[in-house]
Amino acid sequence: LAVINSQAFRAHELIADLMLFARPPALSVAPVDLVGLADQVVSELAAEAAAQRTTLVRLPQASPVIVPADRAHLAAALKAMCVNSLEALRLGGRIDVAVHIAADAEEEPGVAKWAEIVIADTGPGISPEVRRHLFDPYFSGREAGRGIGLGLSKSWRIVTEHGGRIDVESQPERGATFRIRLPA
Repeated sequence: LAVINSQAFRAHELIADLMLFARPPALSVAPVDLVGLADQVVSELAAEAAAQRTTLVRLPQASPVIVPADRAHLAAALKAMCVNSLEALRLGGRIDVAVHIAADAEEEPGVAKWAEIVIADTGPGISPEVRRHLFDPYFSGREAGRGIGLGLSKSWRIVTEHGGRIDVESQPERGATFRIRLPA
């Protein structure tokens, strides 16, 4: 019964992810503190990280970082990205989640234009071939049976619906860093 129940929830999640692409839901936008959101997601994944002996931490941030966003959708995007890092690490390693305000170099100095959530892991990194398809639905850089390839594409869809973007930095065997950039 437990297996049937977990597979029913997995099927429900798969259908919900598919619907996100077919017809994105209207966002319920309100001021959201990204620091509190990151704390919530890290807390929800703490047991899973501990079970695989992975260190999952949110790096300190003294003040709130407030953006207009749909809290539930943004939490789902951040959680999918953290789960992706956990799956890449499998056993051991470290995932740091940081939140801060950033400005593009070409913009006026000292004027915040973006809020960033940075997820950095010490995993195997991402090859250039996999990186080209990273946010494509159903694409998975892992071996068969380890994911269906919707986590990162779901995150990308949610972030772009908020007017943001996701930047990726990675080299094979040197981990990966994902930056969710949202208008501040």
